[in-house]
Amino acid sequence: MARILGMGNALVDIMTRIPDDAILEELELPKGSMQLVDLETSGRVLKATDHLERQLASGGSAANTIYGLAMLDVETAFIGKIGNDEYGEAFRNGLVKSGIVPQLLYSEIHSGRAVALVSRDSERTFATHLGAAVELNADDLQASQFRNFEYFHIEGYMVQNHELLMKAVILAKENNLKVSIDMASYNVVEENKLFLGPVVRDYVDILFANEEEAKAFTGLEPGPALDKLAALCDIAVVKIGEKGSLVKQGENTYEIGIINAESVDTTGAGDLYAAGFLYGLTENYPLDKCGSLGALLAGNIIEVIGAKMDDSKWTHIRSQIPHINLT
Repeated sequence: MARILGMGNALVDIMTRIPDDAILEELELPKGSMQLVDLETSGRVLKATDHLERQLASGGSAANTIYGLAMLDVETAFIGKIGNDEYGEAFRNGLVKSGIVPQLLYSEIHSGRAVALVSRDSERTFATHLGAAVELNADDLQASQFRNFEYFHIEGYMVQNHELLMKAVILAKENNLKVSIDMASYNVVEENKLFLGPVVRDYVDILFANEEEAKAFTGLEPGPALDKLAALCDIAVVKIGEKGSLVKQGENTYEIGIINAESVDTTGAGDLYAAGFLYGLTENYPLDKCGSLGALLAGNIIEVIGAKMDDSKWTHIRSQIPHINLT
């Protein structure tokens, strides 16, 4: 089986259920977005929600995807930067517990954290303070980190550090890895569209986007956006929520359904979709089954709070893999 290396923001997710969306307006956080905030603002969000129940878990988009792959017994590693503090230790321990090889660097500042505010309709809004995660830079990357892997998965949030992203994809290609990128929040895509276009065209093999991210990048609705994205890379995936997902390679397009699920929290749904899809590629499954595996993982993760599932969930998922087909 192919081995997969991930790189992204090493964050601890602070999951918080909110009773209504008024608090989002009060905190000036657009619903469904990922907003980068300074430490003071992060503290203000925490203070405004300190009366609500919280859960902590290691997170970050690419780390969530790598976690999903590791739980399906794929050999994985993760590159990120953490602080020498309790959050950093929790993040590292989370990787090791899941069987992920940590390729972590350390900073003298505090580890990053993402306050995830989960609305009653399961939509989540992030106020993310990157902390040490933002200090990951191009000088931290060496060719040796990319050897002995077949795939490199990177989160779109990394696009905000142009030099880092460019060095990463160049090293991946020099070591013959297929590059997979999951586009970030639509606002991140909008802010970095001019830079992101050539990167996708020249280095990316597999691209994941939800419909808002795809529209931010192409200006088009899901179908035409899929066509435009597929013209830039080998495999394009556009996730369209309750309608499923669209997958295209060359002239072949697949419409993928969803599984029946009771949505509690959509955090990690896209990340785990990518994990299922990439797992299918490592097993040389046809693209429609890869998409269906993505839907299987996404459907299960939205039934729990946060982007981690217990052993019983994973046992159930593994039992479904030989039979899943949602096309």
